[in-house]
Amino acid sequence: MLFAADKGDINTIIGGIAPDWGPFGSLGTEAKVMIEVVMAVAILICLGIAIWGAAKQRIGATALRDTFSAEQGKGLIIAGLTGVFIIGSLGTLFTIVYGMAV
Repeated sequence: MLFAADKGDINTIIGGIAPDWGPFGSLGTEAKVMIEVVMAVAILICLGIAIWGAAKQRIGATALRDTFSAEQGKGLIIAGLTGVFIIGSLGTLFTIVYGMAV
């Protein structure tokens, strides 16, 4: 029998969005975990906004024939995905800015 989640832990999940910790290397472990959790929650919220926008666009465009709701849904999709991109690239941005300052 093969278990898919046999070797993983929470660091596998949130480690992918965590910054490189270049400028924040002196932070304690608890502070790093809190930053990782906040980033993960923010990404989930942004994805939720994008999903809500997709549903609003779909319902507004087909069922209700409401063009305003469809346009509002497009805006929510763009805002949600932009938020995911920005939060996902914060670690890279911090490292680049820190490297340029040093």
